[in-house]
Parts: sequence; structure tokens; C-alpha cells
Amino acid sequence: MALLEVRDLSVAFPGGSGRGASSSKAVDGVTFDVEAGQVAGLVGESGSGKSVTSLAVMGLLPKTAQVTGTASFDGRDLLSLPEKQLEGVRGRDVAMVFQDPMTSLNPVVTVGTQITEVLRRHTGASRKAARDEAGELLARVGIPAPVRRLREYPHQLSGGMRQRAMIAIALACRPKLLIADEPTTALDVTIQAQVLELLSDLVRERGTAMLLITHDLGVVAGLCDTVTVMYSGRVVERAGRHELFARPRHRYTSGLLASVPRLDAPRGQRLTPIPGTPRDVIGWTDGCAFAPRCTAVSDDCRVPDLPLEQDDDAPAAAGQHLLRCAHPVPAAEPPPSQQEQQERSA
Repeated sequence: MALLEVRDLSVAFPGGSGRGASSSKAVDGVTFDVEAGQVAGLVGESGSGKSVTSLAVMGLLPKTAQVTGTASFDGRDLLSLPEKQLEGVRGRDVAMVFQDPMTSLNPVVTVGTQITEVLRRHTGASRKAARDEAGELLARVGIPAPVRRLREYPHQLSGGMRQRAMIAIALACRPKLLIADEPTTALDVTIQAQVLELLSDLVRERGTAMLLITHDLGVVAGLCDTVTVMYSGRVVERAGRHELFARPRHRYTSGLLASVPRLDAPRGQRLTPIPGTPRDVIGWTDGCAFAPRCTAVSDDCRVPDLPLEQDDDAPAAAGQHLLRCAHPVPAAEPPPSQQEQQERSA
């Protein structure tokens, strides 16, 4: 049994207060697993439902959100736990590194207090023991002069230090599962590499499972064991990292890979974005939501409720490769080049 098993997770938000106002579905039937000691990637453009999925698992969505499905962690469904019991799990067994540390950290409370309160709440440590542990945590995540930093406020730290402080808070109780939501957002390239290396080391040394939410395929290639690709609230493809990068089958996944800048591309060659925007979608009940942006769309793509199925063309050694597409990229066809993408979009 996987450490985290998310099954048919859906999240809807009320559309308004007027009579007949319909709800907006941000996540629609999402299913995935995270094994102990594994890094599972959740990938997609902004608005695809990645962060809402993680917040639903953590029980951090507003009360107006309509959440259905299950999220079983270590045999317990987090979505059905009473708030009191969930507070005992959240921060101790399941922790989260949020996207923007400047807005996630309390600006009027010192960094040291924000770390020690987690330790005292979940481990019952004394004030002195918690403070000593907090200093060791800051040193462990690479913050210089950790004892002095404990007395400082978030605004006194650089962006990289704030993100490291967030990681220290999340790791304070040695959680079994770490959810990292865009942990390198707004950081420069050097700091990004340091933060990712830190997360990788922690997963390897402690056997912590990690759900990594990102839109950066470079991060996925370097860290993740499995990759789940989301579009418009649904999973469109899932496979092991090597299989997905070698044989992307969904047109959206293929487009994401083709739009990544390449060092071996000819000088002056333009980048090739996916046509349209994430707002150019149709409801999944009317067919594939990616159809308005797809270069291979046909009438078959209008079939309601396209299922997420095992790719029959996937080699046996590749393991599970799930796909939601009426006309996938041919198995023997490599991802389209930037020039081919431009020609198809013209």
C-alpha cells in the first residue's frame, strides 16, 4: 500500500451568491499514489489544479470548497478526519513547503518562534530544547549564523533564506510525507539548485516521501521518480520519469517538452509555445479539454468523459503509463521539434 493514496479527488468552488449560480470545478477526479521514499511530480501550467490538489490533501482549503473523494495517508483518510485529529497529523506526519515564503511566514513573529512552536506543539519539547533544535535545523538547511537568524524576522532574510526557513519548519518533526508546492518560485538559478539539492538529500537520507508540485520540467527531470501531468483539473498522463521524457504520449505533455529551451538548438531559433492559453478549454464532459489548443484535434476528441487508461503501446519494462487522449503521439514518434511545432501552429 502506498503511503499516500489519492482517489477520485474533486474540488469545486461556489460560483456566486445569486440564484442558479453554478460551482466551478478546479480539480476533477484526480487519482495518484506516493510511495515511501519516492519523489512524485505533479506537473502542469498555472490553473491546472496542482496547488488546489495539495491544499485539499492538507485540509487547508476554505470551508466553502466542496471536496469529494479520498486521500488515504498511512491508512487514514485525511479528507474525513475531524479537524482536531487532522491538526495532529498536519505538521508532524505530513508537512508542506508553500509557494511563496514571504506570504506564508508570519511577518511579525521571529523565525525562531515559528520553528519552535511546531516542535513544542507536536513533540512536547521544552522551550530550550526546541530552540536548540531550531538552530540545528537552520544550520542543516544551509543558513549561516543560525543562532542569530532565530532572532530575526522574515523580512530580514533573503528570498533563498526564507525558503530554507520554510523547509526547516516543514522538516522540524521529521514528517513521513513532504508536499513541496513550487519550492523554487522567484529564486535565482543558483539558489534554486541549492534548494533542490537540499530536498533531494533529505529525501534520500530520511526516506521521506515527497510530492513535488511544479511547472518546471527541468526540476522534474532531476528529482522525480514518477510524473503526473494535469490539465484543466484532470490527470492527462502519468508515467515513470524516464518513460515520460523518452515517450510522451499526450499531445499536451509533448507540447510541454517541445517548448523547453534546448542548449543544442541552432542559434536564433525561436521558442515554440503551446498555442492558445489555459483558458482555451472545453468542459471535460464535452470531450478533451485540451482540444482547442491541440494541433491533432479531430471529431474523436469530442467524445465525453475520455477515460484515463493504460497505454497499450508502452513497453512492459516501463511499467504503468496512463493516458487520457483519443489521438496520442505515435509511440515511435519522438517529441516534435520546435520547428515542427511552429509549422503545425501556423
